[in-house]
Amino acid sequence: MSDTTASVTRPGDLIPDSRLLARGLAALRIFFGVILFANGLAKLFAFTDISIGPYSANLIDRGLARSILENEGARTDLPGLGWIANDVILANWGVFQWLITAMELGVGALLIIGLASRGAALLGLGQQLFLAGLYFSSNRWAFEQPHEYVPLVILALVPSGRVWGLDARVLARRPDLRRWRII
Repeated sequence: MSDTTASVTRPGDLIPDSRLLARGLAALRIFFGVILFANGLAKLFAFTDISIGPYSANLIDRGLARSILENEGARTDLPGLGWIANDVILANWGVFQWLITAMELGVGALLIIGLASRGAALLGLGQQLFLAGLYFSSNRWAFEQPHEYVPLVILALVPSGRVWGLDARVLARRPDLRRWRII
């Protein structure tokens, strides 16, 4: 048995370095922050198309968000969800379109800079779980929504803002904030 093989099979080598894991979670946090922030910008400035060279994609602006709510809210079989989408959010779209925009911009920015990252992930998770509920009975691709809320569950549970984020600085100055678990 070579030294390389022996070192790989030691139990301690099977657990990755905690700094490496923290960086991976920070990258995930920043990535999800960019997603939410970009969709918030699309809602704020009313654009959907992104083209960079041969790359072409779209974001969800306020009009498309409304359309999603109208279509999915009419089709959902989950009790109460259609009522929330139609009679609360869509009936008051003049206010809610801006609340959704502010939430995406705010949560996205907080995740990008790693400030109150667990609380921000929890807010983003609320929006994604609502959408998952709307899509629940729509015969969608099975993983269409879980790939949007599972990472936010992880980010809400794990303090990812302590690496490449401002949460570490806040906690250095105010260690008593650990008890609130939003950092």
